[in-house]
Amino acid sequence: MRNLERQTKVIATIGPASEDEATLTALFQEGVDVCRLNMAHAGHDWVRTITRRIREVGKRVGREPAVMMDIKGPEIRTGFRKEKIQLADGQKVDLVHKLQDFQPSHDCLPIDVNYSKLHEHLEPGNLVLLDNGLIRLEVLETEKGQVRCKVTEAGELGSRRHVNLPGTEVDLPSLTEKDMADALVGIQESHDFFALSFTRDAESIDLLRRFLSENGSEARIIAKIEDQSAVRNLDEIVRGADGLMVARGDLGIECAYEELPIIQRRAVGKCLALGKPVIVATHLLESMIDSPVPTRAEISDIANAVNEGADCLMLSGETTQGERPIECVRILNRIAGRIEQEITPGLTEELRLFRPKAKMLRSAAMLAMKLENSAVLVFTRSGDLAEKLAALRPNGAPVFAFTDVKGVHLRLRLLWGIEPFFMEFSEDPEQTILNAIEHLRSFEWVEKGDQLVTVTNVLAHGKVVESIQLREVE
Repeated sequence: MRNLERQTKVIATIGPASEDEATLTALFQEGVDVCRLNMAHAGHDWVRTITRRIREVGKRVGREPAVMMDIKGPEIRTGFRKEKIQLADGQKVDLVHKLQDFQPSHDCLPIDVNYSKLHEHLEPGNLVLLDNGLIRLEVLETEKGQVRCKVTEAGELGSRRHVNLPGTEVDLPSLTEKDMADALVGIQESHDFFALSFTRDAESIDLLRRFLSENGSEARIIAKIEDQSAVRNLDEIVRGADGLMVARGDLGIECAYEELPIIQRRAVGKCLALGKPVIVATHLLESMIDSPVPTRAEISDIANAVNEGADCLMLSGETTQGERPIECVRILNRIAGRIEQEITPGLTEELRLFRPKAKMLRSAAMLAMKLENSAVLVFTRSGDLAEKLAALRPNGAPVFAFTDVKGVHLRLRLLWGIEPFFMEFSEDPEQTILNAIEHLRSFEWVEKGDQLVTVTNVLAHGKVVESIQLREVE
């Protein structure tokens, strides 16, 4: 049986450093499972071009990844600047909406922001962070359309930088006009996942789900946890979403540093208990944007995410603008694969299974783990059984999931340990099993003598009976 290099999945964000066909080919050959398109930096024409290129290259390589559109969500940013400007300690600045209508003061630098109600949520003494926390401001006074601040941590301010308000709740729409326009492009291009930035509650997820449904999309929604309101509402967000992303960039700004690993562990645990996939994202290999090797802290960080049971590890700047996108994926492969070897084989007890067929999965996974050269073979139309198997975390036992529903096989790419396949099913369950085994043999996933623990149904006296079968590859 072919050895899986890792069962933890890898998401690569596509950008200037990775968008050409040669790099995409190499990334897919290294096992990238999902391609992320970040709409904070992408135009519609580029999205259409890159999506089609990803699909074409994936088919040529023989391993098509899923595509995830990451929509911006309700974020606050500074305005456009042709050139960067240096902010000095103690300098006074005015945060202003609609800069063209503002009469600047001679002793304050005006900085444009895209949020008209900023002054309503801030008061003297509050903290404002610019550019992912690199620049810190203290609020001095507020009035309509204007917030006067003092620079307490100097830095260089570029164009359209993030604005964070730690501990402050804002009145931004959960789904902006830009988000809906972007999502329509993703729907037209049959994107498999939509990641919703700055998810604050279950209502935000419901709003996006209705929009997708009304426009004919069955794509799955990944809720991004990025601020304190999301942390407070974590339970309802996990239940309402199809998956979770622990987006540690903004989360690390909005929350105290020491709380970040606790939030991550809690989020992963809640997802495991409900059988929902979870992604750990941001700064996994940040140093490798420029450096040829990762830091020891990054290696330990990746190992920790794998140990906790994350479904996916996500690369951002490392593959969009870094000098070594392919090497970054190789390093994730090496670390994740090695750490998985050290995890004591066993199934998670956190997942609650209710349906009888779902409960059978635990026995199937355990049997596959006990046998040598074995894997689980499962057939699914909705993807639910494969999701449950992934959440059980059968360490060391691959899960081959076959579906005859187009799109489902791509959505299964996100799940820990699942290797998905699209294949037409026969009306005869036995023939479907034989066809699946032959498919696995022809692509050298299995060989003669391998054991496949098969979760399927059989006909007995005219009735459909759920079963677990042990099949030896002949």
